[in-house]
Formats: sequence, structure tokens, C-alpha cells
Amino acid sequence: MPDVRRCGAIVAAGGLNLTEWSGAYKMVLWVFGYGSLIWNPGFDFDEKILGFVKGYKRTFNLACIDHRGTPEHPARTCTLESDDDAICWGIAYCVKGGLKKEQEAMKYLERRECEYDQKISVDFYKEGDSSNPVVKGVLVFVATPDPVGNKYYLGPAPLEDMARQIATANGPTGNNRDYLFSMEKALSNICHEDDSIIELADEVRKVLSRPKEKITGSDVPLKSHALVHLSALPEGTVVDSR
Repeated sequence: MPDVRRCGAIVAAGGLNLTEWSGAYKMVLWVFGYGSLIWNPGFDFDEKILGFVKGYKRTFNLACIDHRGTPEHPARTCTLESDDDAICWGIAYCVKGGLKKEQEAMKYLERRECEYDQKISVDFYKEGDSSNPVVKGVLVFVATPDPVGNKYYLGPAPLEDMARQIATANGPTGNNRDYLFSMEKALSNICHEDDSIIELADEVRKVLSRPKEKITGSDVPLKSHALVHLSALPEGTVVDSR
């Protein structure tokens, strides 16, 4: 019988009682990292597992205005979007040690991932067994893919337009392009490269190879309505090296 682990703390985030739901299982928090959490989790964890989730693909359709971009010139960062045929590789992190430790991790993550408006629960699988999840109910931060209802959702754009935006955006923690290149490297390091990330990174390199005057911020067409309404995040938002 597979070693299936459940996450009581995740369900608690949805409003259920931890004790009632956890039953005989030990209380732990599992979080799936598919973006910068892969190479820079930033919180205290006790275990990590390489694996994947089903039915989601990684996209660069979310605005970032506090780390790698600004309200005036948002960066593009990762979110997950539904795709029945897709799988997304990443790292599942486990936080043990009691409710206080879990709450500290969640407080950090909710501040860091404040541009994501949803917390969902998904099953997590390890390589070699795509039928039986190794962990059920892993927490994932995602953005609603709705440019009307979610002001941080930029939506898709032509590859070259996205590359120009990423090549020129920067914020308090660095350049948007470095985030993309770190993502590309992190996925290579775990031996599960993402073709869409490689394609986007290669296009950004093409942009950067052009004469400097051709890749200024004024050359980036920022057409999403979201850019009009974005404003600085509240004081106290976590700013890290993601």
C-alpha cells in the first residue's frame, strides 16, 4: 500500500477543524513550490520531495510589482493554470513540529505570495508512480486566470512581447530576467526542464543581444488593464531574493 500522507494544516486554511480532519495522521503542512520556492524556499522546513502535480501547467502570466518589478513596470512571474494533459514538476516542502511552526511558515508564505489570490489543495506524485499520490492535499499558491477579476493576472501575450517585458523589468530584489534564468537553471538542476521556460528564456536572450537603445522600457507594450490599477503592496510585505 502506498505511503500516502495527508495535510491537516492545508485543509485548515480552507476553514475546517484541524483536529477533526487530521484523525490518526500526524499534523503537518505540505507546500508545493513550482516557481522561486524551488530554489529559494525562504522558510524553515523539515523535508522536501521532488515530484509533480497533474492537470496544471506553469505560465508567466502573473504581474509582480514588489520583487522583480514595479507598479509602473510590472515583472512577469509564474503561476499555474489548468491543463488536463499537463504535469508540473517542482518541490513539495513539509513543515512539522506543531501548529506554531506551521503558522510561522504560513505567515511568511502568505506575505511573500500576496499576489496570488488562491490557495488550492492538490495531490502530489513522485517520479515512477503517476497513479498513487505520495502526498494528498498539498497547498499551492495560484492566481485566478481572470484579467477582470484578478488585477495581478496579465494573461498570455505574444512571446516577443513577453520577452521584452521580462528583459527590461526590475524591482527591489533584482531583474525580472534573472528570475526567469534562475527558474530555467533550477528546473535543469532537478532534471525536469520545462520547454516553455526554455523557449521564453531564449527569446529574452535574443532581446538582450540587441543594441541597448532597442530594449528600453518604452519599447515594451504593456497593454493589460491590470497595469493601470496596480498599486504598491502594503507596508510589511516580504521582500526576498525570489
